[in-house]
Amino acid sequence: MSADRVISVRGLSLWYGAFRALDRVDLAVVPGEILSMIGPSGCGKSTLLRCFNRMNDQPYVRTEGDLEVAGYDIMAPKTDVLALRRDVGMVFQRPNPLPLSIRDNVLFGVRLHASRTPKSEQEGLMQDALEQVLLWDQVKDRLHDDAETLSLEARQKLCIARLLPLKPKVLLMDEPCSALDPNGIGAVEELMGSLRGKYTQVVVTHNMQQARRISDRCVFMLMGELVELGATVDVFTRPKDERTARYIEGRYG
Repeated sequence: MSADRVISVRGLSLWYGAFRALDRVDLAVVPGEILSMIGPSGCGKSTLLRCFNRMNDQPYVRTEGDLEVAGYDIMAPKTDVLALRRDVGMVFQRPNPLPLSIRDNVLFGVRLHASRTPKSEQEGLMQDALEQVLLWDQVKDRLHDDAETLSLEARQKLCIARLLPLKPKVLLMDEPCSALDPNGIGAVEELMGSLRGKYTQVVVTHNMQQARRISDRCVFMLMGELVELGATVDVFTRPKDERTARYIEGRYG
């Protein structure tokens, strides 16, 4: 993989049985950027996102093409999926903290993948992760509390914090704000902005204003096809494809 690409997609197609969900997608994602993916429901954006850490492995799913993420050949049967998911973390629509304390949630990946890390170093990793997601001041005196006692916004931040101690190369976010109120949306968007440059972030969103606010580049997808990719400001103000313009103007989808 080229040093200027952390994700490289070439001619990627995917079928669920006889249904073609992705149609010859080409895409390159560069380190440190925030890339948003927009499009109507069922257009393939979440399917594409899930390909990046091989969450579409099912007997009824067939893929063609080439896909490299964070140095992993996603299509290769020999690829270590556990190692891949250590380096390519996933955040889902609804916060899904583990039924553990706040501390143990953050350290879960360390104990799974790097169990020999000294306890003193683990504590430093935990604090650093919580500081990065702007949660440390809120929880530093209640680290033994059950993670489910946190607000939805704080739980989503915790789910992001859980990925950070292992220094992932890519963060995948599938509608990370869909369950949040406006204040929670603003807080998570602020967090995503603070992580820009430190981590590559690929974000699926139905909220076009959110895509405009947070992303450096934007992908518009339709019926499994990557229709347009460009700087976010260009996609929203000077779209090259009429289908993109119709969607952005509310005339489609």
